[in-house]
Amino acid sequence: MTHSIMNPHQRSYTAPVRIGLALALAGSLAACATPFKADVSRFAAQLPAPQGESFAVVAEDPKLAGGLEFAMYADLVAQELTELGYTRAASPSEASLLVRFDYDVDTGRTRVRSTNVGVGPAFGPWGGWGGFGGFGFSRGWGFGFYDPWLAGPQVRSYTVYTSGVEMKIDSTATGERLFEGQAQAVSRSNRLQTLVPNLVDAIFTDFPGNSGETLRITIRDDDTKKVKAID
Repeated sequence: MTHSIMNPHQRSYTAPVRIGLALALAGSLAACATPFKADVSRFAAQLPAPQGESFAVVAEDPKLAGGLEFAMYADLVAQELTELGYTRAASPSEASLLVRFDYDVDTGRTRVRSTNVGVGPAFGPWGGWGGFGGFGFSRGWGFGFYDPWLAGPQVRSYTVYTSGVEMKIDSTATGERLFEGQAQAVSRSNRLQTLVPNLVDAIFTDFPGNSGETLRITIRDDDTKKVKAID
C-alpha cells in the first residue's frame, strides 16, 4: 500500500490554493460567457431598395485606407450589405452607394469596487490574491487583491474600454446622406479583432431601424439577440 508523504501542514497549505484556483477559473469562465452589449443609434433617410444598387466600403479616416486590418472589417460590413441584397462594386467609382466606415477603442479607464463579501485569501507563487477572475490587477499577479492583514472590505480593480464603430451611407449620384449610425460598447477587452465584428453585428441588427431611436443590442454566445429601446 502506498502511503502519502504529505504532512498535515502541506495539506492545510494546498487546500486553500486548490479552492482559490478553482474559484479563479470559475470566474474566468463566467467572464467569457458574459453577453456582448452595444448601444446603437441610427438615422436614416429613404435608403434605396437593394435592386440594382451597388456599394463600396471606404475608410472614413484616411489613415486607415489601404490597411489590411481595415480591409478585414470592411469585408464584414460588405457581407452584411450583401445579405440584404446589395451588390459590392469593384471600386468606389462604380458604386451607387458609398459606405464610409470607422472604428476605434479608447485607452481604457480603471474601475475600483469594494465589497464586504469575499472568499478569503489564497496564496500562491505570485503573491496573495482573492477570488476575482477579472482583468487588470492592483497588486501581485492580477485577480484584484485581498489583504488579510488589513481591516476592511475586499477591493477589486479592473480596466474597462469603450469601443465603437460608425457608418455613413451616401448616394454617389447626388451626394445625399442616406444613413448614419454608430454602435458603442463598454467591455474589459480592447481587442478590436473581437469587438469590431460584434459592433458590426449590432449596427446591422434590424437594419436600417427607425430613424432617431437608440437601442441596446445584447448578443449572446449562441448568437441569439435581445433588442431593447433605451431613452
